Amino acid sequence: MTKSERMSDKSPSPPPGERIAKVIARAGLASRREAEAWIAAGRVSVNGVSISSPALNVTPSDRIAVDGAALRARERSRLFLYHKPRGLMTTHSDPQGRDTIFRSLPKNLPRLISVGRLDINTEGLLLLTNDGGLARVLELPATGWLRRYRVRALGRVRQEALDRLRGGVTIDGIHYGPIEATLDREQGANVWLTFAIREGKNREVRKVLESLGLKVNRLIRVSFGPFELGELDDAAVVEVETEKLREALGPVLLAQAEADLDSPLAVENERAAGAHGSRPRARPHLGPPAGARDRPGKKSFQRRDRGGGPRPSRPRSK
Repeated sequence: MTKSERMSDKSPSPPPGERIAKVIARAGLASRREAEAWIAAGRVSVNGVSISSPALNVTPSDRIAVDGAALRARERSRLFLYHKPRGLMTTHSDPQGRDTIFRSLPKNLPRLISVGRLDINTEGLLLLTNDGGLARVLELPATGWLRRYRVRALGRVRQEALDRLRGGVTIDGIHYGPIEATLDREQGANVWLTFAIREGKNREVRKVLESLGLKVNRLIRVSFGPFELGELDDAAVVEVETEKLREALGPVLLAQAEADLDSPLAVENERAAGAHGSRPRARPHLGPPAGARDRPGKKSFQRRDRGGGPRPSRPRSK
């Protein structure tokens, strides 16, 4: 083989830097998908020139702006636990003008995005982060974090029928992976269930239970991976301490998400916190360590509503 042939076999070196949508997501402005939509809409410029394609790598020396405002420096990756009430949309803006979770959050928080979604009538634990890369990794089915729910549903079901869900189920052409479901009690015309899934497909809990003849009338997410709702008050939000977050994620997920747990907080966020007073801090509710967190039969809380069914603290009236 000649020297020229050997040179032609070498793959070209990738361009330096990172894809621009990824950089915008890391800055906490949006998810990577949202950033790509902003780029297509002409809202992003690099070094003073508007771009229309996300197929561009940028370096720290490049000047990036969104809607004319300079992209702020990346800050430390942060994670928050939020007790979502019923009646709020998990979105930054709703075409129908409905209330959203982001309008209800304290003003001194950084710009946050959600790890997955809870629909308008679902309440309970929702993870929020300022790092789009971290959000993407945590919500991926491949990550395999167990999402545990408490469910009140109208109708009757036998444990044998719930046990068959462990092998997964296909409904209307959509396949849902293995499901852990336990019949906890009967309450009048309703039943209370514990329902645990790892994929979190759109309206998965409701659709699967509808296939069994049950109509869900209350749905509460009580845990997501190692994080638990515990006694977190309705509509309250608490930050996970950095070292607790490092421990919960572990080295593999930290590497996959390329999370930055060492950079300082953004100066503007610290000033905003000072202007609004110190944010009350509380210990986040962490589940058991890896390998023990998904044991069957584990209950996330034991409080009960007026009818005797389990509930989080301070339930909202229907």
